[in-house]
Amino acid sequence: GAALQYFTGSKAHNIKLRGMAKEKGLKISEYGVFRGAKKIAGRDEEEVYGALGLPLFPPEMREDRGEIELALQGRLPEIVGYGDIRGDLHVHSDWSDGHVTLSSLADLAQRLGYSYLAVCDHSQAARYAGGLTADRLRRQMKEITALNSKRKGVQLLLGTEVDILADGSLDLPDELLAKLDVVVASVHSGFRKDVTGRMLKAMENPHLDIIGHPSGRLISGREGYDIDLEAVLDGARRLGKALELNSYYDRLDLNEFYLKKAKQLGISISLGTDTHSSGGLQMMRFGVGIARRAWLGKKDLLNCLSPGQLKKKLK
Repeated sequence: GAALQYFTGSKAHNIKLRGMAKEKGLKISEYGVFRGAKKIAGRDEEEVYGALGLPLFPPEMREDRGEIELALQGRLPEIVGYGDIRGDLHVHSDWSDGHVTLSSLADLAQRLGYSYLAVCDHSQAARYAGGLTADRLRRQMKEITALNSKRKGVQLLLGTEVDILADGSLDLPDELLAKLDVVVASVHSGFRKDVTGRMLKAMENPHLDIIGHPSGRLISGREGYDIDLEAVLDGARRLGKALELNSYYDRLDLNEFYLKKAKQLGISISLGTDTHSSGGLQMMRFGVGIARRAWLGKKDLLNCLSPGQLKKKLK
């Protein structure tokens, strides 16, 4: 227990703990908590923290970013748990560039215990990804509605990942967007062409719900858009839009720094795996881990809402 706590860290968090222990006449190490030569705690992490008058901190919070001070005041926030997620709000099917049928996606979501899954295939501008024209999207919506009528449990939500075009407009007609449950809007081209202005203009569309992967970074090889994320956050706050925490392992976008700012501004966060494969739904845990590092709670995440609450929140 003491070793697990010690090696989990972080270093800054542990230094703060050692200072507290010293003030109490104690010594703390990977071997336990000692008063002189007598070991008084260390069987598990909870006992280690308890010896210092502290609660058990989730590992993601152990960064010495104010968590210890808040705990001493009895104000440590409760962060989202991995089991709190009711559904995935950004997945692709074989209607665009995904490799999984709608029926199979529903089966996979059912096994995960989800209540819903938002099917957000690409729009027509993403020709490289088999993006859906308005007519194809209407046909997909009919198929999803028929599929939902035959199933109990998980519900497939009518959605799209619509491209934000060069002028900030959306790549599908408003009358069609109005009929969807979830509209994720993303930039997929023109990464140096006033992305900030385009996102802000797009957010003025009343049918847009969520800005997808807002920074555009790819961890393995792209720094992201030339974008003013502070302005995007302000726009989302002002216009009541959600921002995505894309849980795909190579994105994890937004990062924890901007997620904390979003929380402070009262902006809702949407978790989506952006999966194109059957195994990709499992990447939700990566997004939840980042959300926990940002101290997000259930009330900060759209994915913790019931299907009815979610539809009411978005529309």
